[in-house]
Order: sequence, then C-alpha cells, then structure tokens
Amino acid sequence: MVPRIFCALFCLAASVAFAQGYPSKPVRMVVPFPPGGTTDILARAVGQKLSEAWGQQVVIDNRPGAGGNIGTDIVAKAPADGYTLLMGTVGTHAINASLYAKLPFDPIKDFAPVALVASVPNVLVVNATIPATSVKELIALAKSKPGQLNFASSGNGTSIHLSGELFKSMTGTSILHIPYKGSSPALTDLIGGQTNMMFDNLPSSMGHIKSGKLRALAVTSAKRSPALPDVPTIAEAGVAGYEASSWFGVLAPAGTPKEIVAKINADIVKALGVPEIKERLSSQGAEPVGNTPEQFAAYIGTELVKWAKVVKDSGAKIE
Repeated sequence: MVPRIFCALFCLAASVAFAQGYPSKPVRMVVPFPPGGTTDILARAVGQKLSEAWGQQVVIDNRPGAGGNIGTDIVAKAPADGYTLLMGTVGTHAINASLYAKLPFDPIKDFAPVALVASVPNVLVVNATIPATSVKELIALAKSKPGQLNFASSGNGTSIHLSGELFKSMTGTSILHIPYKGSSPALTDLIGGQTNMMFDNLPSSMGHIKSGKLRALAVTSAKRSPALPDVPTIAEAGVAGYEASSWFGVLAPAGTPKEIVAKINADIVKALGVPEIKERLSSQGAEPVGNTPEQFAAYIGTELVKWAKVVKDSGAKIE
C-alpha cells in the first residue's frame, strides 16, 4: 500500500514540476484554415501574448483543408505534452460531427478543451455590384433567379457554410454553395465578382466592409454587433428565428497533463483581459470570452446538440 501511495505522490510531484517548467521550447498552434481568416487572426493575437508571457515562440501552423478536419486531425494525433495546440472552431468541434459521414477524429474523446477564446457573429455580405441593399431585396432577387446566385464559404462544414444553408432553408431560396479552403480565398473571389455573397465571420470581412468593397446586409447573431451597430440581424431583417454564430477556442490533445492545461488556460484568460487585445478583437467584431476548461468542455457538448439539429434541418451532408 505504501509503495503505491509513494508512487502516486511521486507522479504528482513530477507532473507539477513538469508543468512549472512548461514551456521549455517553442509551442505549435495549428490553425486548420489558411492565413487571413478569423481563426488565423485570433490564433495570432493569442499566440503573440502567450509568446510574450512564456518567453518561447508560439508558432502558427496553418493546415487547411476538408472544412478544418485535416489540421484538427493532426492535433488529435499529436503527443499530449502541451507543445501542439489547436485553434478549434464551431465547425471542427460542433458541426462536422453531424455534417461528415465519417471523421478521422472524435471531437470529444480526442481533445482536452483549454479555453473558449471568442464568440463571433457571421455577417451576410454581398459583392458591391449585387442589386440588393437589404435582406428582403436579396431574397426577392434569389427567388427571381433560382439557382443562379451563389454564396462562397470557407469550406464544407464551417459555420459560414451552415449559416448559408440555414438561410436557404428558412427563406425557401435556391442558392448554389461554393466552398473554398478558407475565408481569405473566398473573400478574394467575392470581392472580384466571381461569387455573389458570403456569410463570413465578421473579423475577416470588417476591413472590406469599411472600405466599401463589400456591402453588409445583416449579422447572423441574435443581437446586433457593437462593431456594426447600424447593421440589423437577419431575424430583424425579416427572417424570424434565424440565429447562427461562430466561436473559436484552444484545445490540446487528449491526455495532456491537467497542470499544463490549467497553465495555458490561465495565460490565455490573462491575455484576453489585456485592454489592447480586448480592443483589437472587439473592433473586429469578436467578443473575447475566456472560461475554464470545464466550462469550455460543457459548452462544446451543448453546441454539438444544437448544430446537429441545424445540419439535419438544412439537409446538408458530406460523404
């Protein structure tokens, strides 16, 4: 009995010592989407502050593809030592489980939630040449040209994709979905006129809205965004009951020592409380959150249930 207790105490002491010395080398944060999108923007903002706090570089590693599944799977199979993290999204950890017939990872069993970083509304933006200045006008235009209008997304299974599918099902419109490998290339084609509209994460579209390259018709959240106070919600604009927001959070591989998860969580929460970061994120339409690993885990569980219904109701499915 005594040797077992001694062993347990020794392991606990070793784990605490390991956490106190963490990180002793650069940390990789995988972003499962290309540079320039909201996931990338948030990862770089948080990564910069963690680098400053730790005295070790946080390397942002963009691994796009398959609606975020490629990069997410890399982290699921990485060593559980705290040196490989993921900036996960509502797509990778709540939507894809219902949208894809088969995933190479389990969004619950294969990850240790660290902290919810930010909640972000999506914004319905159209190319400046589209003859619609309101949601009602856009719906009328789509119904007058069934199957002729299209909407870009950052990839199959993302909240941007599902926001569009939900809009289609609730408005009875036929709009073609065109998936890209991230928001940045999708926005490039939208601005260039190759596509007509997009339900983009607000931070990655904000600059284009302010410059006049894109026209914002509505936000997808239940309430208006403080960053765009004059832009109505889609529900306010005539589609009663519509609501679909995005979120982003840091996760580690399952089995990562709790002491390391707690340290990363504390440093992320501290970073999100820095006025510079709060202002930087808020000005782009992102609402900083910062919660406990347990709260984030519970939130993911409720989001899985919520988005399973959205996927089912929309009829979206990817084999």
